[in-house]
Amino acid sequence: MKDLFKEEEVQETIKRINTLTAETNGLWGKMHVSQMLAHCCVAYEMTYENKYPKPNAIKKALLKTFVKKAVVGDKPYPKNGRTAPEFLITDNRDFELERKRLIQYIEKTQKLGAEYFNNKESHSFGKLTKKEWNTMFSKHLDHHLTQFGV
Repeated sequence: MKDLFKEEEVQETIKRINTLTAETNGLWGKMHVSQMLAHCCVAYEMTYENKYPKPNAIKKALLKTFVKKAVVGDKPYPKNGRTAPEFLITDNRDFELERKRLIQYIEKTQKLGAEYFNNKESHSFGKLTKKEWNTMFSKHLDHHLTQFGV
């Protein structure tokens, strides 16, 4: 798994993103490449923007109990796995806009650095370590870049 707090590993990830084109097809799943890029932006939107309502105490407890380990743990995501409703992107998206947004979010995260994220409250899982934050971002990106063959 890439350490997205390290400049050189961020550049490797951006290089993968930049090999995508608007015509790149997924190897599995239903998303178009532009939808996948927008989908990957959601984790960053939840981190940096007040775009999604925070889960109430009961939902947050359920997420921490049943979902957190799958998101911040080392085990890869399965192909065609279920996703949270906030992550569903069903409308058409502009490929270039979504590609640029995702790269900007990745660069922002790297520049803020690991210590900024250490014990930072996440939208859904409570406080996470810097390792858990990196795993959450890196594993998700790798899963979808692999889905699109890069």
